[in-house]
Amino acid sequence: IDGFPRNKENLDGWEREMVDSGKMNTKFMLYFECAEEECLKRAMGRNQNRADDNVESFKKRITTYTSSTVLVLEEFTTRGLLRKVDANGAPDQVWELTRQLFL
Repeated sequence: IDGFPRNKENLDGWEREMVDSGKMNTKFMLYFECAEEECLKRAMGRNQNRADDNVESFKKRITTYTSSTVLVLEEFTTRGLLRKVDANGAPDQVWELTRQLFL
C-alpha cells in the first residue's frame, strides 16, 4: 500500500487487523530512497497546483515523514523484510531496479 504504514501505530494496527488474523502475510516493505533535493525538484515540477506545493511545505512534509517512518523502517530492517530502491535515477532506471525485487 503506497505510503503505508506511515508510523509505528499504523504498522501495529495493520498487523493486528491483517497479519494476526491470517488475512495476509507481509512479504517485504519496498522503500524508495531519494535525496531530498531530487524529491523537491520532482514535487515542484509536477504542476498539480496544490496549495502545499511550495518549498517550505515540502520540507515540513519530508521532516514529518522521516521522523514518523524511521521506526517502521527499523522494524522491517530487523525482520529482514526491507527492500530499498535507489530512486534518484530516471523513471526507467528506478522501474528496472524495482522490477528486479519482484523476480
